[in-house]
Amino acid sequence: MAELADAPDLGSGGETRGGSSPPFRTRVSPVGAQLHRPASLSLTPVLAQGSTRDQDPSRCSGWPLRAPASLTPAKRGHLGSGGETHGGSTPPFRTRAFLGLVVVIGIAFSLLRCGGGSTGSPGPTENPPPPTSTGIDVVTYHNDNARTGQNPSETTLTLANVTSSAFGKLFFVSVDGKVDAQPLVLSGLSIPGNGTHNVLYIATEHDSVYAVDADTGTPLWQVSMLGTGETTSDNRGCGQVSPEIGVTSTPVIDRGAGAHGTVYVVAMSKSGANTYFQRLHALDAATGAEEFGGPHTIQATYPGTGDNSSAGSVIFDPKQYKERAGLLLLNGVLYTTWASHCDFRPYTDWIMSFDPSTLAPISVLNVTPNGNEGSNWASGAGPAADSAGNIYFLNANGTFDSTLNTAGFPSQGDFGNAFLKLSTTNRQLAVADYFEMFNQAQENGADIDLGSGGAMVLPDLTDGSGHVRHLALGAGKDTNIYVVDRDNMGKFSSGSNNVYQQLAGALPGGIWSTSAYSNGTVYFGPVGGSIKAFSIANALLSAAPVGQTGNVFSYPGATPSISSHGASNAILWAAENGSVAALHAYDATNLSHELYNSDQAGVRDQFGAGNKFITPTIVNGKVYVGTTNGVAVFGLLH
Repeated sequence: MAELADAPDLGSGGETRGGSSPPFRTRVSPVGAQLHRPASLSLTPVLAQGSTRDQDPSRCSGWPLRAPASLTPAKRGHLGSGGETHGGSTPPFRTRAFLGLVVVIGIAFSLLRCGGGSTGSPGPTENPPPPTSTGIDVVTYHNDNARTGQNPSETTLTLANVTSSAFGKLFFVSVDGKVDAQPLVLSGLSIPGNGTHNVLYIATEHDSVYAVDADTGTPLWQVSMLGTGETTSDNRGCGQVSPEIGVTSTPVIDRGAGAHGTVYVVAMSKSGANTYFQRLHALDAATGAEEFGGPHTIQATYPGTGDNSSAGSVIFDPKQYKERAGLLLLNGVLYTTWASHCDFRPYTDWIMSFDPSTLAPISVLNVTPNGNEGSNWASGAGPAADSAGNIYFLNANGTFDSTLNTAGFPSQGDFGNAFLKLSTTNRQLAVADYFEMFNQAQENGADIDLGSGGAMVLPDLTDGSGHVRHLALGAGKDTNIYVVDRDNMGKFSSGSNNVYQQLAGALPGGIWSTSAYSNGTVYFGPVGGSIKAFSIANALLSAAPVGQTGNVFSYPGATPSISSHGASNAILWAAENGSVAALHAYDATNLSHELYNSDQAGVRDQFGAGNKFITPTIVNGKVYVGTTNGVAVFGLLH
């Protein structure tokens, strides 16, 4: 199955096993002037970190990141828009803009309430220093499509100044729901009528997307993904994403799309008649307005006789799925991948692609079409991609056909619990290669599958014989690290693992996260263990860790991120889950040297309860950490 519930009990719990769309209201609240001292704003007060307040999904408020940027044919499915499965057209949507006025009187600012709202916009709760910018974007999960998690262009944060005396929490941006998606940032974005800003984008499980000034927390706009009369989805009886499901996956941004750049978002909702929807939205990065005729209601069919099939086709039922893994934008095509709610059947494993300029469906693939289960959730990690346009991900437990055809592929096209490579030739999805463990039946039966971890593509490496190797790696619940040759992944053998490299038992506790890469080293954060560093030499990972942190990370472990200036000042960042969460920073070349954690200065830098699968975003001298009710922003204090 997929993930664990919010409770850190790894042995039991809900997550271990067990017509046309209505018009939309898009409400946008532009701010009328550039504000550099947000603590002077008259905003809805936040009484304490983690405290609750009344939330109105129709209220406007304001809250944007991009990184240095022989096969068996698959059966073709069908994606549609509108109706139950396909056909029809997406209905029109109404966009309403509510203008917010900023009045500057001395150093005091007040923010006009949005139309009909009874309280002001949420905003920062503390006073940050003046903004700085080095012009780097973070526009996708873990910084790049390889999912390395590295920002090698960070010039502000160094080994010397990331200390509790010089670095800490600057402010906290309160929002209307859990932040399960990684915060993203665009630098130097021109906002019509409101100057140029570094913009932080925050998506919530309350189906809202916020844009705020990334240096000050000043609200820029907020939009709701809900249609008229709709609410967010309930948790579908599963504790994985609870109490509501809205926007779960990390969006992706194309700075060159539309008039000002475009933020692509998948949101789940339901109507008063308990009809569930999955929709793809394209939002103007500067205003929040819907673009390209969006949103698009997602439906699909695919040839098969597996779960939820009829007349020879499996049918995508929106209520049975959530978009957990981050979105992928690759060579002008937008990719979505889908996860179940716990292991609640019926469900199968879907991958879909869309045209980002029209939101029209392009291709659909199901990798358990004649079986059941399978899932792509990866603790929130987006599928990885290489420069040749291939996509890689770790499939969760599900049907695997151990009877192979002459090409070595499952005879019925079912790839449960496999490390998959998808080709995208002519913009059509197909399985190009795969690796499957010899003991897949045992792993599937015991729910110790690969699906809890994210895949990562490594840079080209030269082995001991002088050959250039194209590698990817991943890990899941079975405690092993698997390194695959992207040119020959190994497929399936019932007697042994045909894999480029396997480090058995290297990650006790298993992985519910994604690895990171920087300067010839790979980092993993297993459950209940320390973050571990594995060096690379001759295109092989070291047999044992070459370094590890002095502290351990309880469930779900940690997804590390790396900031550096080339090969210098490499810092590993990780968020620790718990009733009081913590941000940690380590010397990436010596993990035993902890530079900073948010508990060192008492309560000054604490930011409330943790949220599982949180991935820190480090860019332009700031660190952004999602929480259960907002984003904490860290940086230099002076």
